Amino acid sequence: MTLFEQKFKAWYEECVDTEKNRRRQEILEKGLGHGTIEFLRSVWFPAVGNFDHLHPEWEVRDFNNGFRYLDLAYMPGGVKGGIEIQGYGPHARDLDVRRFKDLCWRHSLLALDGWTLLPIAYLSIKDEQKQCQQLVLSFIGKFSSIDVPSQLTWLEAEVIRFSHRLLRPFTPLELASHLRISDRHTRRILYKLVDLKILTVASGKERARSYSLRI
Repeated sequence: MTLFEQKFKAWYEECVDTEKNRRRQEILEKGLGHGTIEFLRSVWFPAVGNFDHLHPEWEVRDFNNGFRYLDLAYMPGGVKGGIEIQGYGPHARDLDVRRFKDLCWRHSLLALDGWTLLPIAYLSIKDEQKQCQQLVLSFIGKFSSIDVPSQLTWLEAEVIRFSHRLLRPFTPLELASHLRISDRHTRRILYKLVDLKILTVASGKERARSYSLRI
């Protein structure tokens, strides 16, 4: 059994065993869909390394007093992030007017209820895993505090804010252009933030080529 399988099994069993809502428990007992499992296996777990604050098949009410279910809800500290895996098959290619309108209503009502939605295409999970992983990290970053240590200079603090806003790793040249400082000064700042374990080297061995915020 792989590490993912071990962690997934423990997490999912806990979700089922601790669920008090009978409707949701029955759905969980049927197991997750193939697309959701592949997302967790190929995107979420490699990027995040755990399933903390993640809730499968999360129940939400709609305006007709009915119930809908998010593929995954990410709710650290009470905030509301929803992840929806969008399949692509005959039903998606031939989406009828009623189904299309219902999908738009679903997303609109969730947005009005304070949910931040992250729809991910199943084809992207299969073909663009690295991009999806970076998207997930940026999604998580929206719910993370960006308070910076008080001992940092304003330039160092701005590096953290800059990296927090991006959907991808950044190069020293990009950062130097943003801060309007020399390449040498930029690299000194980057080395310090890596030593402080605030940033991590995203690519490059002997000489770092890109950096990203440590999650």
